[in-house]
Amino acid sequence: MVISILQLIIELPESASLKDKRREINSLKDRLRERFRLSVAEVDLNDSIRFAHLGAALVSNSRAFGESVMQKAIAFAEGSVAGRLMDVKVFSEQY
Repeated sequence: MVISILQLIIELPESASLKDKRREINSLKDRLRERFRLSVAEVDLNDSIRFAHLGAALVSNSRAFGESVMQKAIAFAEGSVAGRLMDVKVFSEQY
């Protein structure tokens, strides 16, 4: 069993309130769940208006498959969020 993990820090410069940020982040989380079947959560920077820290996970039987899905999710997030990705990390653990 392989667990692939993705961490994203997203800058949202046009966000004027937590409500704006939550709308954008919840939309991205929902689309990542639907398209890639990832478990996604906002894991830190909850009270920051301009930044969000998301974590996503996928369980599979192959490190290559899990990491390729995460790379596709990164490309999707870059094209669909109204901000920019500041820090992106992908790693896998085998159990």
